[in-house]
Amino acid sequence: MGDSKPADQYFDAAIGLLQRVRDEEATAIEAAGTLIADTVAAGGRLFAFGAGHSSLAAQDLVYRAGGLALMNLLAVPGVVGVDVMPATLGSALERVDGLAAAVLDSSPLRAGDTLVIVSLSGRNALPVEMAATARALGIHVIGVTSVAYATRTGSRHASGTFLKDHCDIVLDSKIAVGDAELTLDGVPAPFAPASTVVTTALLQATMATAAGVLADRGIEPPLLRSGNVDGGHEWNGRILDAYGDRIFYHH
Repeated sequence: MGDSKPADQYFDAAIGLLQRVRDEEATAIEAAGTLIADTVAAGGRLFAFGAGHSSLAAQDLVYRAGGLALMNLLAVPGVVGVDVMPATLGSALERVDGLAAAVLDSSPLRAGDTLVIVSLSGRNALPVEMAATARALGIHVIGVTSVAYATRTGSRHASGTFLKDHCDIVLDSKIAVGDAELTLDGVPAPFAPASTVVTTALLQATMATAAGVLADRGIEPPLLRSGNVDGGHEWNGRILDAYGDRIFYHH
């Protein structure tokens, strides 16, 4: 690691990854942002899903200042976060066949909607089945994953496929298998994951693209403002009322 401090090494690694996705995923980001704008303009609905820590990037898109009000969280009980006790249960549920189909069947998702699925490895049954089932239902799927896992690990889905194989558009986070950027003498395991930083940036860049595409078409992007800024609550109330039939976290 040389003489630089672990904190500096981590920032350098994260910045390097952000530069890579900026350059290498520009076309995919433009396509994903345009698909989201198309969905908004056509009256469709937007949903995001992630399991475990991949859920953090999905949650980052929902009901937040500066974000599109139309993005809804597709929550799967027991897999959204580490608040499940024991936390290992969430990991086990990701490998259960049939769970994704049941979730989609009971969700508001319908043909013409767009679903963002975040899964770093893309190998577990839940995200693979969710993507495949959603596309079969006529739902557009944007997958956010590390494509490297498909060449370095095996699928845990019966089909042998990965999330990337069932998407209209794939955003590749470039995260190395294992999701740890640093090693240090005397530390037996690699450490310092960067997947949340990179995946969140990829998705916020996509949402920024969507807002820009809508504006270019003369459509006001339905954005939320901070409730901590004067007038923010009133602004958000107007947006939530105007788009209430497409917002499922505010009923």
